[in-house]
Amino acid sequence: MRITLQDLLRKKREGRKITMLTAYDFPFAKLVDEAGIDAIIVGDSLAMVVQGLDNTLPVTMDEMVYHTKIVSRAAQKSMVIGDMPYLSYQVSLEDAVRNAGRFLKEADAQAVKLEGGREIEDVVRALTRAEIPVMAHIGLTPQALHKMGGFKVQGKTEETAQRLVDDALILEDAGAFSMILEAIPADVAGRITAALTIPTIGIGAGPQCDGQVLVIHDILGLFDRFLPKFAKRYTNLLEEASKAVGQYKDEVEKGVFPDKGHSF
Repeated sequence: MRITLQDLLRKKREGRKITMLTAYDFPFAKLVDEAGIDAIIVGDSLAMVVQGLDNTLPVTMDEMVYHTKIVSRAAQKSMVIGDMPYLSYQVSLEDAVRNAGRFLKEADAQAVKLEGGREIEDVVRALTRAEIPVMAHIGLTPQALHKMGGFKVQGKTEETAQRLVDDALILEDAGAFSMILEAIPADVAGRITAALTIPTIGIGAGPQCDGQVLVIHDILGLFDRFLPKFAKRYTNLLEEASKAVGQYKDEVEKGVFPDKGHSF
């Protein structure tokens, strides 16, 4: 049976941690789903880890819907959340509802995620009225990297920390069912988590959040351009894959492969 937003809310009430990972295609989504991860976020981070871009801004709605569709095809139990890309919800409420609806209607996602604080309150309310579950995302919001001056920790002063707390309460009141806290000091994330009745999911926000999310390419060691401080590499598949490709090249050049066992 698929994990629902009610299951996530129940986990918070019961003090049980929520697990989330990103996935962008069928094989990785199947792996994550079969491991029993609660939710899969098809993040606009695919722009960087899959498309090789420098930031998340260029990825399009059509690309996000495509990747979410193939993730949903693999996920049998994990909740699937589509990430709304830059300019898919900032232009108008009509655009926001139409684009968010595509994730549910075309890509079989169960919810959407969007970045921003109080400035997107009206968007969250509009999506909630349209029966589209919304995961909010505050703190370091990659779509605002130019305004923030890069990928920097947010909420380091009492003034900015309190603004994050207030933003979280506003978004919860607007109808968000959960909230990602990214690159926020652990004590501030703890304050937000305690203030909300909806679950918080941390990424670089310390252990007091109700759950955690990371990029799957980071935990598997498949993304080598940089590793954020908050990301833990659990294995190094890039190294193993490189060895395999090198061995294949060597065997083909020496005529070792294919042998009788791999021929008809």
